[in-house]
Amino acid sequence: MFQGYTSETLDFMWGIRFNNDRAWFQAHKEEYLQHLYQPTLELGREVHSRFTEKFPKLGLNLHVCRIYRDARRLHGQGPYKDHLWLTLRTENDVWSQQPVYWFEITPEGWSYGVGFWNAGAQTMAAMRRDIDEDPKRLEKIARRIQKDGAFSVQGQDYARPKGDPSPLLTPWYNKRSISVGCERPFDELVCSPALTDTLVEGFTFLEPCYEYFKSFSGGGLEDLK
Repeated sequence: MFQGYTSETLDFMWGIRFNNDRAWFQAHKEEYLQHLYQPTLELGREVHSRFTEKFPKLGLNLHVCRIYRDARRLHGQGPYKDHLWLTLRTENDVWSQQPVYWFEITPEGWSYGVGFWNAGAQTMAAMRRDIDEDPKRLEKIARRIQKDGAFSVQGQDYARPKGDPSPLLTPWYNKRSISVGCERPFDELVCSPALTDTLVEGFTFLEPCYEYFKSFSGGGLEDLK
């Protein structure tokens, strides 16, 4: 059962950030397993069980990332991540272009939400077409998120804006890829079993947003038929 992360979790993440080599990791592997990986796995299992009980038709599976970086994409970085994340997502070969629910813990803090790892130009173009043709569909979701105040629209903007449909929708319209998330420092909540409730409640609140994003995966509904 998830009991919360600890100061040892934080110590390990800062440690691997500044000592990112095999020798240090091997000497501290048990700390990684006990204080970072195992709590993340327990958290993911509990959130997945409770959330999929509410929304079984979404067909979501739990994935906890590996701490090992892809050796083909180190780009001068060490062989290990200094953070860990879990996702609830559908099982397919193009999951990175499908919306996912995520939770991530880093040395600086933690975040959770829903969105794309890499939406792709086709998906974002389909979303802009929908906003142009039926802005009320997104306006309802955007107002709800704005009123709640816990989440914000995230993602890199295009260097040249694609358009300005309205003050409410423009932040959604001009993203290269998009997510809706909440970011917090390493606080008491992340060290508490109550984190499970927060994630389940947050993912439930974001379910209409997930469904909205899902309708554009692969370029739009017309491409999924």
